[in-house]
Amino acid sequence: MARTVEERLTDMGISLPKPATPAANYMPFVTSGKMIFVSGQITILNGELHYKGKVGDALSTEDGYKAARICAINLIAQVKKACFGNLELVTQVVKLGGFVNCTPEFSDQPKVINGASDLIAEAFGENGKHARFAVGAPSLPMGVAVEVDGIFERA
Repeated sequence: MARTVEERLTDMGISLPKPATPAANYMPFVTSGKMIFVSGQITILNGELHYKGKVGDALSTEDGYKAARICAINLIAQVKKACFGNLELVTQVVKLGGFVNCTPEFSDQPKVINGASDLIAEAFGENGKHARFAVGAPSLPMGVAVEVDGIFERA
């Protein structure tokens, strides 16, 4: 029998947090038809901000990877809310967008955003295969190292 998304998350030792509320005048997610557009999620976990600073300076690529993983956990929490608590309604992870707060010479943004992509792929299985972008940014909100947004399709 196929494992559910929630079971896979549990197997990974992940408990989804309460979805974050917006920090400004925007919605945490918007649905249009079968599509769920999730606003950028940052590195807040259990009410605490993690991984502040620039990748390629104070933070390593591995730190960035871990930061992106937290962003993915927050994305999934928002998607769960958008799916009325049922992650099995997700039929496809369509696209992730990753922003890395990094030094000008840093060029491993894809390796950093793999932290989000790897988690999403493991959690959603075949439905987790997605398109993506990974870009560097001179700064991100609250000085976080990574921000990730996503587009999902639900039944």
